[in-house]
Amino acid sequence: MLRAYIPIFLFILVGIAFAIVTLIVSRLVHAEKANEVKLEPYECGIEPQTDARDRYSVRYYLVAMLFVIFDVETVFMFPWAVVLDRLALFGLIEMFLFVLILVVGYAYAWKKGALEWA
Repeated sequence: MLRAYIPIFLFILVGIAFAIVTLIVSRLVHAEKANEVKLEPYECGIEPQTDARDRYSVRYYLVAMLFVIFDVETVFMFPWAVVLDRLALFGLIEMFLFVLILVVGYAYAWKKGALEWA
């Protein structure tokens, strides 16, 4: 009975050993001295204009969340397209309902002004 769990224990052991070895190696090879160049904030080679902890508009986060939601939802269309021939008319109607729900959600967000960049 215990013999069946040996691969799991080995996997856990290898994972822990990898994490410890990685931390030790990074500690050994990192640069010891911090200088002015290393301590400067870096933004794509451009000098920062404002503080990194500035506040952003809630609309930015709302648009980002809408993008993630609609992007993830459209991922469900790929498996549907693969098995469309087996789903037949039922699968087609289900996908039309799915897309209709997405369009209604998009129209609601648009109506509420979530997509305005003001």
